[in-house]
Amino acid sequence: MIVVQSALKPYRVMAYIVGVMLLLLCAAMVVKYGFDNGTFVAVIGPVHGFLYMVYLLAALNLGLKARWPVGYLLLVLIAGTIPFLSFVVEKSATVRVTREIEAAASTA
Repeated sequence: MIVVQSALKPYRVMAYIVGVMLLLLCAAMVVKYGFDNGTFVAVIGPVHGFLYMVYLLAALNLGLKARWPVGYLLLVLIAGTIPFLSFVVEKSATVRVTREIEAAASTA
């Protein structure tokens, strides 16, 4: 279970980063379409896109190591595309992995 625990921290960090970047991107979209200034979208959009790919790798790594069901893994993977969802799913995944680690430790 140490392997799963080592994959948890990069996932948690990326979930928070991607969540914050997505909120910034949403604000930049408001500025673009509300005030006709696309500068922020041009900067934040590609950065969020790259960080989302890193998030996908971190989430996939954790999901495979924790042996999550495919449906749950897909939910975690798309969480970085819906504002605020990455924060909710990150908490859920952290609780789930922590319970699995504690259960494995108590049976060993």
